[in-house]
Amino acid sequence: MKAVIWHNSRCSKSRQALAILEETAGVEVEIFDYLKTPPSREQIAAVLTKAGVSPSAAVRKGEAVVKEIGLDTSDDDAVLDAMAQHAILIERPIVITDKGAVIARPPEKAQKLL
Repeated sequence: MKAVIWHNSRCSKSRQALAILEETAGVEVEIFDYLKTPPSREQIAAVLTKAGVSPSAAVRKGEAVVKEIGLDTSDDDAVLDAMAQHAILIERPIVITDKGAVIARPPEKAQKLL
């Protein structure tokens, strides 16, 4: 089984989710460093749809850039645009497998896709 993790190595929850994936036998892990290679608006929308999560529920509301750009975090279209411009706004980690996608907070949520 292949699992892709949208990963931020500076985030403890992301590191914990990655460890869960790496410790699971038979799982091939692909790390997507979304901060170094930001996903497109379309990629973000597709992953959130697969996870069954609205953009407004997947935005990191506490990031400074939210205030800097005056983001209305209840406006899904504005949030998607902002996430595409400022990848730091994407809640992490996101784990994707053939079974679906999940925002792995807490990290143990990743297990439901394995």
